[in-house]
Amino acid sequence: MPERPEDPVLKSSRREAVVALLLFAAACVWTLLYTALRGYGRKAETLTFVLGMPDWVFWGILLPWGASFVAAFWFAYGFMKDEDLGQEKDAGSDG
Repeated sequence: MPERPEDPVLKSSRREAVVALLLFAAACVWTLLYTALRGYGRKAETLTFVLGMPDWVFWGILLPWGASFVAAFWFAYGFMKDEDLGQEKDAGSDG
């Protein structure tokens, strides 16, 4: 049986899902690794503050999730595309 060409909507949806998951995974890995390495087992005298919060909170939590917000905005308004779904069926017709 000959293979049918892949649906363009499925193809773009799969691509968008992969990009979204990679962005999410990158932010999670950065947050977990940075806060584990820089936030725990630290002496109080080495603690510095950025915008009134501990430096490891700023660089490990606020910055990556702020970047995630910017990436989500780009993803939603720049990367994702509407696909043509074909001709709309008449509401009154059967089938």
